[in-house]
Amino acid sequence: MARAGRTPQQRADIAAKVFAGMRSGLSGFAACQKAGIPQSTFGRWVDEDPALAEEYARAREDLVEYIANQTIELADAPVGTTDSGTTDSGAVAKQRLQVDTRKWLLSKLAPRKYGDKLELSGDPDRPVAIQKIERVVVRGRTDSDASDA
Repeated sequence: MARAGRTPQQRADIAAKVFAGMRSGLSGFAACQKAGIPQSTFGRWVDEDPALAEEYARAREDLVEYIANQTIELADAPVGTTDSGTTDSGAVAKQRLQVDTRKWLLSKLAPRKYGDKLELSGDPDRPVAIQKIERVVVRGRTDSDASDA
């Protein structure tokens, strides 16, 4: 339900501003702030409107790609030098932190695409088997001892 005073067109205009902000690299929170709407209100709109939710998902994917491109640009950027011409170790550390922070964020925002891959596999002749454990026996304890604990 729209807040009194906000027409559907005003809501659409606000949503467009939020999505444009996200596509230009702002977090959802910062994009909402820039558009002049509380993130909680915008989140409610997204929850209530499937078309808006779809657009939000696309804007979020665009934001993730923006961050990924930014990570590459930072990693490829030249590092500053000191007045004597040597590499500035402080600049290197800062650049590494910027790249690492974005890599971590990408792994959380899009874990299937940018997260660490964990693959379980076994020998083709002896594949990994999953078995259900029926009962665990602890030496020196009986089932009745376990129920007393």
